[in-house]
Amino acid sequence: MRRYTILLTPDLEEGGYVVDVPALPGCHTQADTLEDAIANAREAIAVWIRSAEKHGEEIPEEQAAPQVITIDVAG
Repeated sequence: MRRYTILLTPDLEEGGYVVDVPALPGCHTQADTLEDAIANAREAIAVWIRSAEKHGEEIPEEQAAPQVITIDVAG
C-alpha cells in the first residue's frame, strides 16, 4: 500500500474543497464535502498511478510530508 499526503483547501468562492497531491504532478480533484474530497483523492491517486503504470512512467514515492505554516505579513 502506498501513502501520500493530500492538501485540502477550502474553496471560498464555490464552496467545497480543492485537493492537491504534491508528490504526484497534476494529480488534483475537488468535492463539496471533506469526506467526498478524501474519497475523490483516493480515486484520483489510483487513476494517476494506473496511468503512470500504463505508460511505463516512474511512480513517485512520498518523500516527506510538507509543513504548512501560516505567517503574518505587514501591510
